[in-house]
Amino acid sequence: MRLLERLRADLGTGKNLEIYVTALIALVVGVLGVFDKVDAKVVGAATLATLALVAVNALGPRHQVAELEERVVELSRLVETKLAGDGFLSDERADLRERIARADDIRFTGVTLGRTIRAYVDDLRKSLERGASVKVLVIDPAGTAPAEAARICLIPDQSEVFEHRVRSTLYMLRDLHTEERLEVRLLPFLPGFGMLMLDPADDDGVIQIEMGTHHSPTRNPGFTLDGRRDRDWCRHFIGEFDGLWEAAREVTDADWYPTQRG
Repeated sequence: MRLLERLRADLGTGKNLEIYVTALIALVVGVLGVFDKVDAKVVGAATLATLALVAVNALGPRHQVAELEERVVELSRLVETKLAGDGFLSDERADLRERIARADDIRFTGVTLGRTIRAYVDDLRKSLERGASVKVLVIDPAGTAPAEAARICLIPDQSEVFEHRVRSTLYMLRDLHTEERLEVRLLPFLPGFGMLMLDPADDDGVIQIEMGTHHSPTRNPGFTLDGRRDRDWCRHFIGEFDGLWEAAREVTDADWYPTQRG
């Protein structure tokens, strides 16, 4: 019964038809040969044709197996590449000007962000003018964070370096602060990593993560998250940003103009 059910299912779906045709030809030729209904030459030719059909049918699975083996090798290579450090970590950063130009939600987190803000300040101005929201988180130059940064970077006697870098960032942002959609807050401690977020909650969002190091002559390593591919991790880092934002204080006029006396 199972054989008949399988035969009916295969014939209905068009599967394994070549096998059934081969078996039918072999059966017919065999029966006719037994009863001497056809010439021996015809039986021989039909037998050879049946063997040829069997050989051709056998080639399909062999080619499929070979193709499958090639795909497995390629998949293994890709997996090894992704698992290797160079597969997801890099000290290079993609130029995101084009992406910033159309982002509605732009967020930055870092120790001083001097180099990053300097690179994108003109793009941020254009984004603010077209109505984008921009949030920036850096360390508080008036607190203990600069000294903490100096210690972590193995230059404990040079905390003023980080204080000056943060104030330089605030000076660049001060020119943009006339736009209400720019918000800047100051962290009382060092963030564990830097972030550049562009529409992070959207499917086409981008999040660049920069890992902190203690002392390195090269740029810090980092990786990029894609909103569609890495949705769960994007939500994770959005939560990290929101937590830091709540822990930070708002910038005051004394921060914008530290040398101005009341």
